[in-house]
Amino acid sequence: MFDEKEFLTQRAQRRHGGHKDLGMTENELAKVVFEAGLRVHKVLGPGLLESAYEECLCFELSKHNIQVQRQLALPIVYEDVRLEAGYRIDLMIEGKMVVEIKSVEELNDLHLAQILTYLRLSKCKLGLLMNFSTVLFKDGVKRVINGTL
Repeated sequence: MFDEKEFLTQRAQRRHGGHKDLGMTENELAKVVFEAGLRVHKVLGPGLLESAYEECLCFELSKHNIQVQRQLALPIVYEDVRLEAGYRIDLMIEGKMVVEIKSVEELNDLHLAQILTYLRLSKCKLGLLMNFSTVLFKDGVKRVINGTL
């Protein structure tokens, strides 16, 4: 049976375990993540696999001492039962922001629905949907809010 309180406690422990909490808000984190993504895009350009952008973005964020969890498993709860349905958040930033990385011709409604689901299931308020297959990086980034910040 899924224990939501336990999940949130474990998430908080992972967020702080062996890591100094920078105390940044979601908005401050989003700015740092965007700027790191912009640096990656300037160096690599469009057209690579998502995994390449993920690796480089994590490297950039590590330079800023930002804690990143990659491919974080996200269970769903159905009728009070925790189910491992194979959902994976590309990047969980400081335990409070979701980043979903794409390398597609253009973002669509399914990509938006995916990150909204991840935000809802993880109880995070802010997410960035980042598509690296654009000429201008800023045109491929969508800021997604779950509720209010």
